[in-house]
Amino acid sequence: MPIDDYEILESIGSGSYGECRKIRRRRDGRLLVWKEMEYGAMTETEKQMLVSEVNLLRELRHRHIVRYHDRLIDRQRYVLYIIMEFCEGGDLSAIIGQHKREHRAIDESFVWKMCVQLASALQVCHTRSKNGRGAVLHRDLKPANIFLDSNRNAKLGDFGLARVLNPDNAFARTFVGTPYYMSPEQVNYLTYNEKSDIWSLGCLLYELCALRPPFIATNQKELAVKISKGVFQRIPQQYSEELNDLIKLLLQVDEFRRPSIDQVLDHPVVQRRGAEYLQVLQRSSSPADRTILRDDSQREMEEALRLREESIKEKEQLLRARDEYVRLREAKIAEKEKELEKREAALVLREKLIEERLQRYERPIERKRVSFSVRDKENDPPMPKQRQTSFRLPVQVPKGIEFDLKTRLRNARLKADELRQLETEARQKAQNTFGIR
Repeated sequence: MPIDDYEILESIGSGSYGECRKIRRRRDGRLLVWKEMEYGAMTETEKQMLVSEVNLLRELRHRHIVRYHDRLIDRQRYVLYIIMEFCEGGDLSAIIGQHKREHRAIDESFVWKMCVQLASALQVCHTRSKNGRGAVLHRDLKPANIFLDSNRNAKLGDFGLARVLNPDNAFARTFVGTPYYMSPEQVNYLTYNEKSDIWSLGCLLYELCALRPPFIATNQKELAVKISKGVFQRIPQQYSEELNDLIKLLLQVDEFRRPSIDQVLDHPVVQRRGAEYLQVLQRSSSPADRTILRDDSQREMEEALRLREESIKEKEQLLRARDEYVRLREAKIAEKEKELEKREAALVLREKLIEERLQRYERPIERKRVSFSVRDKENDPPMPKQRQTSFRLPVQVPKGIEFDLKTRLRNARLKADELRQLETEARQKAQNTFGIR
């Protein structure tokens, strides 16, 4: 689908590579968001991360993951547009900032809701290895990357730093992410796995309660020391001990002591406090809902195929128009070649006629002796032989006319040379035209 099929409404944020804009799809009026990313100045590593994000968004389908719709490429401006669903509720960082300014705590029920919904989204990422594919580490789980829909349901987004772990190599080493939410393995440059996302989830739940991250420092070195120790204050007393114990479990310094994402969702406290949201997830994973999702996916595929067919038809029409244009040019060139051949033949004939006329004017004539007396040729003594002299006609061609004829002959020859040159150029253009096809 071309870029002109979308109407830009407003800018809703910006990042290191570009802006996020709210857009409207013209054919159905649906509100969407595109992530505008300039890739011209990116390094190869950054381009690979960009490609990975697009591929992951296309594969990950879950009600609590920002849904991918399409991608567009502007090759002239080196810009990639990733089109995703629009989340009307903003992001968690805005919610936390608002409550912090108002000195108002976030409801504990909302914290449990975020816990269940984000855990279910991470479960889709971490358990891909069960289907023979590599597990996905988000690696940048933070409030700014958690979006909310109109009903304040969580949507996990921004997979720009995500990493796919192959089954043969279940650990990563790259130092990426936001420092406040990094696990002890990451800040100490050790190998890490899915448990790093569990640590980040614990930091996020803590910030929802305390309105600040669990580990704060003035520099990165000091922050790394605090994270490595894993010592933090209890969440405010208004929150239950169950929620505090769950956060402490997620923020275990030793990664093997942290639960997996399946263990988080199967935890008795999560099952009891998040029962309402777990039931919604179970209903969404019922056969009927899976059929609806499959039908939606099939409709999107059909729409993509339809748009592709339209694009192919447009290209075919352009090719046919181009072929017709080339054919007309060839016909015109052929007509010009015939015309040049006729003019050349006429010039050759004219040149021949002029040469004949000149030869006729310049031909010498022998003078004959004429005798007016009647004598017996036998008795006449032999006459001495006289030298025959040639002379021109008594009425000679005036010099001016002779010079004019020679000038015209020379001009005719020059004109013939010019026409031969034009014919050569016309044939060369015809060959170039055939080469285009």
